[in-house]
Amino acid sequence: MMAINRRRWIAGAGAALVVPGAASAARAAEGKAVYDYVFLDLEAPKGAVASRAYAERVKAQRPAVAAGGGEVLGLFTPQIGWTARQAALLVRWRQDAAAREAQMQALSGGAGVRSAQRSRLTPTLRPDGDARPAAGGIYVHRWFVVETGDVPEFLELSGRGWADFERKFDARIFGLFAVERSAADTREGVQRILLITRYGDHGVWEKSRDPSTEAMAAFRRRSEITRDTWNDSTLLVPIGG
Repeated sequence: MMAINRRRWIAGAGAALVVPGAASAARAAEGKAVYDYVFLDLEAPKGAVASRAYAERVKAQRPAVAAGGGEVLGLFTPQIGWTARQAALLVRWRQDAAAREAQMQALSGGAGVRSAQRSRLTPTLRPDGDARPAAGGIYVHRWFVVETGDVPEFLELSGRGWADFERKFDARIFGLFAVERSAADTREGVQRILLITRYGDHGVWEKSRDPSTEAMAAFRRRSEITRDTWNDSTLLVPIGG
């Protein structure tokens, strides 16, 4: 198996999402919104906060995004794992939004953006309806690489574990997304999955790893069928709304 370049996995795009054996998940996704996740490397003068100018740009573009059938859900800035210049933007779209490509091109380039890696996302078990990320706390972005045949079990284990997880800890799953598969994904027979979770703080994140919980029993099995995984913690910068 070839070595996995994590940033290239995040950036992958191409073939439409196809998850063999996940017909129920596909039916559940019908009619739901679709999402774009853009991982950004930004420019900033020495001593400046790189995301500040970009956030103002996004606020100015919000009306055009909304008119085109989209909704900017928020900008995520680094805590642990990303450099100070990095950030990620999450945008939700109606499935029939004709302006999606043009608006995403504008958000992914222009002044202050050194590079942008876009992932097209399809929601699985969450988000629910028109849910938005809640303010406060930290948001952990965790990526998984799973063999396509294991995706249905991965989703079932995730949903099973969440009930106990959210009951015991100040934590809430915002979204579990399937990433549009690239040519490399198809060759490797894998599906990339993005989990976005809000925790009250980093202390809650650590406590939630308690191996004695019912949730961890499901998550241990999930780990066994995961080919690779990594995560970063971030802060949510609300962009209007």
